[in-house]
Amino acid sequence: MTRKKPAIATTAIHGGEGIRYPGDPVAPPLVQSVNFVQEIGTEAGLMYNRYGNTPTLQRVQKRMALIEGAEAALVLASGMGATACAMLALLRPGDHLVASGHIYGGSKRLLEEEFTRFGIAVTLVDPFEPRVWRKALRRETRALFVETPVNPTCRVIDLRPISYLTKESGIALVVDSTFASPVNLRPIEHGADVVIHSGTKFLNGHHDAMCGVVAGTEPYIQEVLQKMVLWGQAPDPFAAWLLERGLKTLEVRVRRQNDNAMRIAAWCAGRKEISKVHYPGLTSHPDYEVARGMLDGYGGMLAIELEGGARAAERFLRRLKLFIHAASLGGVDSLVSEPRYTSHARLSAEERARAGVPDGFIRMSIGIEDADDLVADLEQALK
Repeated sequence: MTRKKPAIATTAIHGGEGIRYPGDPVAPPLVQSVNFVQEIGTEAGLMYNRYGNTPTLQRVQKRMALIEGAEAALVLASGMGATACAMLALLRPGDHLVASGHIYGGSKRLLEEEFTRFGIAVTLVDPFEPRVWRKALRRETRALFVETPVNPTCRVIDLRPISYLTKESGIALVVDSTFASPVNLRPIEHGADVVIHSGTKFLNGHHDAMCGVVAGTEPYIQEVLQKMVLWGQAPDPFAAWLLERGLKTLEVRVRRQNDNAMRIAAWCAGRKEISKVHYPGLTSHPDYEVARGMLDGYGGMLAIELEGGARAAERFLRRLKLFIHAASLGGVDSLVSEPRYTSHARLSAEERARAGVPDGFIRMSIGIEDADDLVADLEQALK
């Protein structure tokens, strides 16, 4: 059997590798140095970690581009650094950005509080309203920004009709695909121009490295690189090496997380203590049909709403033994968090409820533990 290109599981391990010779290490070496000996009399060949061209960075960036199906990719110091530099490479003072109102709280603050100071107009829309994207467009609109699946509500936005609009209008479609990972969604295949990840999450997968990733065309990534260089958003070489190591198990980790999350979501749906389960793999989810048509897996993220609200949530969290109460997501350890104290802490209870995150809402990042053990932990915490 012949294949046009290797599958993600293979690319995540071998993508971008050169020829191996006897004596070469099987595990890619970490080159911790941030500067390198330069040839005299020329600027060619200058290597410096802040420039994103050191050996460890170059290797993992090439692999990320292959995984996403992009011409090029860049690794940055954090997911927020990736979002900021990705958007600043597209937008100038006087430009207009249309963004989904259903995005991570940090991204929303970046757009509303920081970008507007630079003279960039930002319009937030409800992506689930019909024709809302077209209605929001202006002559100065340069990009559309979407996060799917959405943090923390797990809503799934159909990228296909949005991409038709951006292609027709000649503007860029930027997708934060952190919640899905490239195993479950590759936005470029659905018409996106730019893909952003918090590499801290599923890509690294072990809760031990902070980084971000931007993927797109080669000329565009060069623009992002210039922002990274000047804004000081380059990652440490060790973080890039940990990202590369995490990528090797990306496919098997995410597939296991998909299976575990589906099992747990179905179990939660049958519990009287839980009033609502947010998971796109359930037929009761409002975006189930979109998810089924666009995703290759329903993901390792889900959320529940407990009967009894905030007090019930606190009692439940205190009783958990395997699930760890901690921020972040996407790693091998199962985590739980309350958005009212993390991403939505700046909002009032009424505002959180309007955003679909009422008191009693708990976000779960499902790890790779045995599903029966995770269910047992949830069961004893609910009693």
